[in-house]
Amino acid sequence: MKVWPGQPYPLGATYDGAGTNFSVFSEVGDCVQLCLFDGAGVQTCVDLPEATGYCWHGYVPQVSPGQRYGFRVHGPWDPQKGQRCNAAKLLLDPYAKTIEGQLRWSEAVFGHSLKEGADVCSDIDSAPFVPISIVHDPGFDWSDERRLQRPLHETVIYETHVKGFTALHPEIPADLRGTYLGMAHPIAVDHLKRLGVTAVELMPVQQFVHEQKLTERGLRNYWGYNPIGYFAPHNEYVAGHDSTLAPMQFKQMVKALHQAEIEVILDVVYNHTAEGNDLGPTL
Repeated sequence: MKVWPGQPYPLGATYDGAGTNFSVFSEVGDCVQLCLFDGAGVQTCVDLPEATGYCWHGYVPQVSPGQRYGFRVHGPWDPQKGQRCNAAKLLLDPYAKTIEGQLRWSEAVFGHSLKEGADVCSDIDSAPFVPISIVHDPGFDWSDERRLQRPLHETVIYETHVKGFTALHPEIPADLRGTYLGMAHPIAVDHLKRLGVTAVELMPVQQFVHEQKLTERGLRNYWGYNPIGYFAPHNEYVAGHDSTLAPMQFKQMVKALHQAEIEVILDVVYNHTAEGNDLGPTL
């Protein structure tokens, strides 16, 4: 597999029609590997050949949208200095536009050893237990799209949950309930218009993790305030259960609401991520 230096920016995976440029930030790493997965889950790892301003980057020809990938960072393990590089842990791309799968809680997802202590590096491969990034296809028909630019004093905001808003609605097709496309359905849009709503504020729709303490009790994080992928629409709100469709269906929802003169506001959690702290999972 040939990997060229490529470009440091934009960060993330950028498809140009002939291949994909990968770029990720790591100030402390000595080497960053790009790990590509085929349809059978077989992994091929290559070193990103260039580092510019702590952005490790490389261009891989013939890698196209739908390609599953992650990163492994080689470097120092010295928790007392805040250095926790652990190449046994497959990392999500922080700039991924599409993420597949959910976290499966296991000792493998922690960078440190749960048995030997927080300062001991874990050598268990986390790849089988963590969600994975997918190269995104940026194409979408935004024709006739425009900013509504409604003055704030004329704005009526309706805060809602993408799944909960349509999950039990009998007039929305069953396969669309609880999804982005369910919120974009004419029945849902007409309901908002009848209420006089001019903007919907969506509870977190960024990719999030169900906390361990919840999953151990057979529960889930319904509200979504535990993010791990700020640029990827949460994949459990996709109609058809195909994670690769998440960005497109999210855009379809936004376009449908805008065409109905309804603005879209996103509730975003910036004060923490699903990793929690230094004793949380390494994702």
